[in-house]
Amino acid sequence: MNLGGLYDKQYTSLEHYHLGHVGGSQQRLDAVEACLWHGDVEGAVKLFDDWLHERVDRFIAYLAKHRHRIVNYADYQAEGISIGSGEIESTVEQIGRRMKILGAQWNEDNVQQVLHQRCAYLNGYFSR
Repeated sequence: MNLGGLYDKQYTSLEHYHLGHVGGSQQRLDAVEACLWHGDVEGAVKLFDDWLHERVDRFIAYLAKHRHRIVNYADYQAEGISIGSGEIESTVEQIGRRMKILGAQWNEDNVQQVLHQRCAYLNGYFSR
């Protein structure tokens, strides 16, 4: 699906995955995806008003259930906020590896404090 340059970063969401299972015309799917890219769940649902099908019902039920976490990806991307999960998954994997390094100061008792310090560093609190 092509949204005219909106995919400068990877768009990875469950909405995209589930949309692929609905079927229908590519034009409709592109329009629905554009609505979801901008966080417009109601607009996405309206595009299925004239199409009654079990797959559509499941997709609309999915959107209703997850509406609270469907964000305006375009705004996030414009602000430079990561919209993919890869960065977080990589960090979690890195923390897991560091906790297993022989002689490392990471253990279950101090991981939370190390994470708080890392967040403070990344948010610029140590540079004041």
